Amino acid sequence: MSLPECSATQLAQLIGPNATNALAAADFICNQFTAVGKKFVDTQYAVDTTYLLFSAYLVFSMQLGFAMLCAGSVRAKNTMNIMLTNVLDAAAGGLFYYLFGFAFAFGGPSNGFIGKHFFGLKDVPSVAFDYSYFLYQWAFAIAAAGITSGSIAERTQFVAYLIYSSFLTGFVYPVVSHWFWSSDGWASATNTGNLLFSTGVIDFAGSGVVHMVGGIAGLWGALIEGPRIGRFDHNGRAVTLRGHSASLVVLGTFMLWFGWYGFNPGSFTKILSAYDSGTYYGQWSAVGRTAVTTTLAGCTAALTTLFGKRILSGHWNVTDVCNGLLGGFAAITAGCSVVEPWAAIVCGFIAAVVLISCNVLAEKVRYDDPLEAAQLHGGCGAWGIIFTALFAKEEYVNQVYPGKPGRPYGLFMGGGGKLLGAHVIQILVIIGWVSATMGPLFFALNKMKLLRISAEDELAGMDLTRHGGFAYAYEDESHKHGIQLRKVDHNSSSTPTPNPTTDL
Repeated sequence: MSLPECSATQLAQLIGPNATNALAAADFICNQFTAVGKKFVDTQYAVDTTYLLFSAYLVFSMQLGFAMLCAGSVRAKNTMNIMLTNVLDAAAGGLFYYLFGFAFAFGGPSNGFIGKHFFGLKDVPSVAFDYSYFLYQWAFAIAAAGITSGSIAERTQFVAYLIYSSFLTGFVYPVVSHWFWSSDGWASATNTGNLLFSTGVIDFAGSGVVHMVGGIAGLWGALIEGPRIGRFDHNGRAVTLRGHSASLVVLGTFMLWFGWYGFNPGSFTKILSAYDSGTYYGQWSAVGRTAVTTTLAGCTAALTTLFGKRILSGHWNVTDVCNGLLGGFAAITAGCSVVEPWAAIVCGFIAAVVLISCNVLAEKVRYDDPLEAAQLHGGCGAWGIIFTALFAKEEYVNQVYPGKPGRPYGLFMGGGGKLLGAHVIQILVIIGWVSATMGPLFFALNKMKLLRISAEDELAGMDLTRHGGFAYAYEDESHKHGIQLRKVDHNSSSTPTPNPTTDL
C-alpha cells in the first residue's frame, strides 16, 4: 500500500511569502501527515495479518475434526492407528511443506508449471507475503493429506502413511496449487499474463486444488490395496462395517464445519479492502457472503442426504447426514465467493445427489473407502468446480478478481461457456496429475510389501499388533474393591445371603 506524497515545497507556496519560514512549516506539516499515513498503513497490515492468522488457526482446527471423524468412522480396534496418522499428516506435512512445498506452490517469479523460490522460507517475508501466508497455506496442504488417509484406513501400513503424506504435501499438492492459485500459474485466475480462455480457473478455496487432489489420491490408494476383509461377502454383496462411535463422527463434523469458516472466507487472505471507499460495502461484505454461501450449501446437502438415505435404506442415519453436510461444503468451496446465496442451495442439493450416487457406484464395483473420502471430496469437489462455472455472478467475479474487465463468468448467469471450458480442463488435469504421481507411488509401495498389512494384523486390529495396545482400556477392577459378582437365579424364591467379607 503506497502513501500519497506530501511535498514541502509545494505546500510552502500555498502558505505564502508572508509566513515566517514557510518551507520549514510546510516540512513540519508534511512530516506529521506522513507519520499519520504510515500508522494507517501499519494498521491495515496488522488487521489483514490478524485476519489471515485467525483463518489459519481455524483451518488447522479442521485437523481435530478430521481426527475425530476418522476415529469414529473406523472400528475401535484401529482407533489409535488412525489418530496417529492424523497427527503425522500435520507433522510430516509441516516439515516437507516448509522445505519444498511452499516454494513449489508460490515461489515466484517462475514458470507456469512449478515455483522455484522460497525453499525453506528463504527471503520470507517479502513484498508478496509474510509468514502468516505460509502458515495458512500449510494448513491447506495437510488438509489434502488428511483426506487421503481416510480412504485407506484400517488396512494400511504405518510407513506407507509417512511416505505418501510427505510426497503429497511436499510435491503433488503444491504443483496443483501453483497452477491454479499462484499469479504465475498457467490456469490461475490471478495470472498477470495470458489467462486460460480469458478467465483462468475460479477455484477460490479449493474444491479442485484441495478436495479433488486428496480424493483422487485416496481413490488410487484404496483401489490398489483393495477392500477391507469382510467388506464384501463371497457373492460380492456389500457388508456394512460400522464405525465404532457416531458421537465422534458428529463431533468431528461440527469441528470441520467450524474450521470451514477459515477455509472459505479466509481464502480472501485480507479483509480491509474497500470496493468503494467510504461506504458500508467492501471486502468485509464479501467475506460475510462467503460464510453464508458455505453455510447454506452444507445445510442443504445435509437435509437432502437425510431424506434421500431415508428413502433408500429406511433409516434416519446420522453418519450419512454428516457426510452429506461435508459433501456440500466440499462442493461450495470453489465458488463460495462468487455466487449468490440462493445458488449455494442448488449446489448443496446436487452435491448430496452426487455423493449418494457415488456411494452406490462404489458398492457395485466393490470399492471400499471407510470414510467415503474419494466419493465425498473427489466427486463433490468435481461438482463444485462445474457449479462455479455455471453460477458465478459477474459483479462478484470482478470484485474478487479485479483488473480484467470483461472477464467471463457463469454460463447460467449469461457469461458464456469460456469459464466452463476452463473448469473442465481443471478437472481433467487434476485427475491426470494426481493419477500419474500418486498411482505409481501406491503401486510401488504395494509391490515392495509396504502398503497393506497382513490379514492377521487386520483381523486383530492395528492398535494391538502395531501400536502396543488398544486406544480404549477396559479393566475389571471389581476384585480390587472386594466385589464378588454372582449370578442370580430368578426362578428361585430364595435370596442369597450377603457375605460381609466379599460383598459390599
